[in-house]
Amino acid sequence: MADPQSGRDKLTMSPNAQNRATRRPGVLAAIRLALLAAPVAAFCALATGAAAQMMATGERVTLRGLDKLAGETVDIEIATGAQAEFGRLQITLVSCRFPVDDPAAEAYAFLEIHDRIRGEQLFRGWMIATSPALNALDDPRYDVWVLGCQ
Repeated sequence: MADPQSGRDKLTMSPNAQNRATRRPGVLAAIRLALLAAPVAAFCALATGAAAQMMATGERVTLRGLDKLAGETVDIEIATGAQAEFGRLQITLVSCRFPVDDPAAEAYAFLEIHDRIRGEQLFRGWMIATSPALNALDDPRYDVWVLGCQ
């Protein structure tokens, strides 16, 4: 159901539930978070298969960086524990994993990305090669995504 004022879809709740939720700060936010987390959990379960896959730890990751302003892409290789610079970004590879059965099928990289000029952390978490938008770097100028793990 769309909210006529904001134009966004709003959570459909009974009037009684809405009244209780508005009296308790954070209840509505917790409900929304639960509704958003369910599809992500389902995707992760499908991505890893019904049975747990054996994962191997890689020594290096290959990333692709896009400078949206210049319109240029650059492939970046980083060893585990090492850092690389891309524009004003400093990228650190914490860990890289891939399925033992099919190394070319998927890659997971735990990255830390800092803005060297502003001195702030822009990203810290796992990026997945086949689903870069699932957990992406949010920067107006740069995009970074995982190509593979070796």
